[in-house]
Amino acid sequence: MEKEFLALIRVNQGIIHKVTNVYCDNEEDRKDLFQEILAQLWKSYPGFRQESKFSTWMYRIALNTAITSFKKWRRQPVASSAQSLANFQIADDNSSAETDENIALLKRAVSRLTGIEKSIILLFLENKSYEEIADITGITQNYVRVKMNRIKTKLKGFMLSEE
Repeated sequence: MEKEFLALIRVNQGIIHKVTNVYCDNEEDRKDLFQEILAQLWKSYPGFRQESKFSTWMYRIALNTAITSFKKWRRQPVASSAQSLANFQIADDNSSAETDENIALLKRAVSRLTGIEKSIILLFLENKSYEEIADITGITQNYVRVKMNRIKTKLKGFMLSEE
């Protein structure tokens, strides 16, 4: 069982990295969250019933762990509460200065979202369908659509207020 688990983690570890990059602003926090997600995945693995793809199940565990950790960290006073998305790649590296500026603006706007909103926008940016987002987050497709509309409105507001 351990070898099977480790093989699945190796193949899908990019999911964990994406989640940690969205929820953590420094390398130490990313490493801690990575370890916490791995621990939760291992703890939950015996209960994985293979009713969905492993990656869907993994996203769900990773995002739930990150949201729980995010809530704990927000309760603690921190010198810098802004969440950085510096390692979350949205566009190609060949982008122009204006595009880079727009990406930085979007990253700052996403960092101001709540935990579940970050999860939804991360999955949306990963080109997941509303059905997949609903499966991963455990909310209905209709609610995913409603949340996406609200998130888009929020992001526009955040971005316009910074310009």
